[in-house]
Amino acid sequence: MGNEATITGTINVTGTIPKPRLIDMAADPVCVQLNPKARTVSLMVNQNKLQNAFVYVKGESLNAYRFAVLDSEVVLEHRNCRYSPHVLGVLVGQHLRVVNSDPTTHNTHPTPKLNPEWNMSSGPNSPPVIKIFTHPEQLIPFKDNQHPWEKAYVAVMDHPFFAVSDELGRFEIRGLPPGTYTLVVWHEQLGEQQVEITIAPGENRNADFTFDADKKPLRPY
Repeated sequence: MGNEATITGTINVTGTIPKPRLIDMAADPVCVQLNPKARTVSLMVNQNKLQNAFVYVKGESLNAYRFAVLDSEVVLEHRNCRYSPHVLGVLVGQHLRVVNSDPTTHNTHPTPKLNPEWNMSSGPNSPPVIKIFTHPEQLIPFKDNQHPWEKAYVAVMDHPFFAVSDELGRFEIRGLPPGTYTLVVWHEQLGEQQVEITIAPGENRNADFTFDADKKPLRPY
């Protein structure tokens, strides 16, 4: 419509940040060769900036719109015996392509509550696994039964207004129609925060969040 807005921001963390742990990949010697010093990634913090937080909007303002399913695919890759990316979003009906880029067998096993569960293995040079989700759902855990340290989270959205914070904690949501929304940020270790915002036509809005790691009991990771 020409009056769309943009939301940008940074996800910050204060408090005591535990160091990532080394991962024992001895169960698969190929993984040891590919990633000999692998560490956990469930809490990635760089200068108190949080990576892999999923940020999205929700609200009745979006009910006035319908959003086309994108022709492009979203790729989830098994690379160096890890899921890459660790957190991602896909639209309802959009193709999710799961690729095995390693010279070993991987397993892909999402455990959704609102969408059908599936469990597939793929060897080296196998064709990609292509799936779609038919219902919105945040956020679906993905595991690898072959390699239990491999984890990822996939959000299935019915609109395109979402983002994942980068290595500097930054996110950007573009093309948002003006209206009143709830802006939500989710992280697997630190939990969820949300704030109500009203977006004016063409506005560039900044919205930062801060998690306190000392107030949120962190499970081993």
